[in-house]
Amino acid sequence: MPGPIEDYAIIGDLQTAALVGPDGSIDWLCLPRFDSAACFAALLGDPDNGRWRLAPRGAKRCARRSYRGDTLVLDTFWQTPTGTVKVTDFMPQRDHAPDLIRIVEGVAGEVVMRGELALRFDYGSVVPWVRHTDGYRVAVAGPDSVWLRAEPAVLMYGRNMRTYADFTVAAGEKVAFILTWHPSHEKLPRRAEDPYQALRHCLDDWDAWSARCVYEGPWRSAVLRSMITLKALTYAPTGAIAAAATTSLPEEIGGVRNWDYRYCWLRDAALTLNALISGGFLQEAHAWRDWLLRAVAGDPADLQIMYGISGERRLPEYEVPWLAGYEGSAPVRVGNAAAGQLQLDVYGEVLDCLHLARQRGLDDVAHAWSLQRALMDFLESKWREPDEGLWEVRGGRRHFVHSKVMAWVAADRAVRTVQAHPRLKGDVDRWRSMRAQVHAEVCEKGYDPVRNTFTQSYGSAELDAATLLIPQVGFLPPTDRRVLGTVAAVREELDHGGFVRRYSPRAGAVDGLPGTEGAFLACSFWLADALHVTGREDEAVELFERLLAVRNDVGLLAEEWDPVAGRQLGNFPQAFSHVGLVNTALTLSGSRGRIATS
Repeated sequence: MPGPIEDYAIIGDLQTAALVGPDGSIDWLCLPRFDSAACFAALLGDPDNGRWRLAPRGAKRCARRSYRGDTLVLDTFWQTPTGTVKVTDFMPQRDHAPDLIRIVEGVAGEVVMRGELALRFDYGSVVPWVRHTDGYRVAVAGPDSVWLRAEPAVLMYGRNMRTYADFTVAAGEKVAFILTWHPSHEKLPRRAEDPYQALRHCLDDWDAWSARCVYEGPWRSAVLRSMITLKALTYAPTGAIAAAATTSLPEEIGGVRNWDYRYCWLRDAALTLNALISGGFLQEAHAWRDWLLRAVAGDPADLQIMYGISGERRLPEYEVPWLAGYEGSAPVRVGNAAAGQLQLDVYGEVLDCLHLARQRGLDDVAHAWSLQRALMDFLESKWREPDEGLWEVRGGRRHFVHSKVMAWVAADRAVRTVQAHPRLKGDVDRWRSMRAQVHAEVCEKGYDPVRNTFTQSYGSAELDAATLLIPQVGFLPPTDRRVLGTVAAVREELDHGGFVRRYSPRAGAVDGLPGTEGAFLACSFWLADALHVTGREDEAVELFERLLAVRNDVGLLAEEWDPVAGRQLGNFPQAFSHVGLVNTALTLSGSRGRIATS
């Protein structure tokens, strides 16, 4: 069985990522991209579905592990009765083929090591044919090939459809394993650089990148680790940021709420851009903005809530029946059918993101404004319709309050853009009129005056943590009694062990799914933001510190937290959670602005 979700650390090369457990096993890796089929899928099944374990013979769990400084290079230390050894795992930024490098270094005494490699292509279903050639063990099946070598050479042998390596390291000795993926129809891949030189280059690359972080507040270490994680989830060729490195890690152990998050969501757009710019990472902000413009280009009626990491629109969802699912949480899904949903909030997310980009000084793009005008033209005719909402419900469309608020944001940002940049032309009077209409309708139909709170949807008694964003986006000032009432109601009614659910678990009819889920970490960060802007600074800091405490030993967060079991839930690591951490740290440190109410 795989370990708890929070047991894993991430390594990657800005095009894909691997998850490494404290038992020395790499249980998840998709090659050559984040959204490619996994060749190590033990995370969603068992070791027969593919993994690579490297540890002292007979050892179960490492003594300690950590990232080396502000990098994505992972050092794992093992202590045995005969000695101490360090295993360093990393993926250098690729020039051609992707490499995964594991360096074993003797620290004290002498340690007998064992490596066990089970390659299983196509999400753990295909056992490759393995041969020896030119010092490599080469595994081939269909379009995939993986080439493994060791320096210095180590005796490797095959048994039970696995490759084993048994060797001994003494203090001061090193053995490096290099695993390279390559298309099977091409010739021998270009030999990777010396693994120790590759390690130095990888450390230098990450150190130089991390040095650009401008945040110097009290939570710098946590913020920088979250920024590194966001960078690790970035697909460098396009600038897209995957929502997570995994698919189908469950929101409820044993449940069916298991989704593929290896794609890019528009809902994250403005929040991610703010985090990148405020952290000092303007190059990444430019790349993210440019990916967004390419992805959403075309007919505004065809705008999707998510896209592939290269901007792909078709993300067909299917189930993988040969994988049992994480701790029996089936089905395992590949692709995401929610890509075809109508979510009106994404129009507001896109316009807010592009407005923020101009506001924060990113170079303008000539066609960006014409695209924004086209999006506004479409939204003006569509905003009164019901949709599936931010949380991608599968129980039918409703008039979700958050969707309407973000339609207001779209109109508001269009007006503000023309006001700040008179050279950009648009029908400001019409947009002002739409803004006023949306505002009036939300305050009339989306607000419960008896309970003094905004609700999840028109006519519903249920609450939604997304309404915590109302003061952040400028829909109402934080001093408004309706905002204060909403913050209090969400805090009380959606509380789950001191954290915040997205919505009530009794609202199953809304999302159309059985079962329940944990507290949603991004929503819990939103509550901390809301407490801060409504004058409850000490309570905001206390909640933020509580959220920091649920990170794992290397600073990573999944999508959700189960306060009863004390476990992380959902796909991992989750970009939305880390964006929330960064933005809340900025808010509490006074480094993040709030949109003034129109």
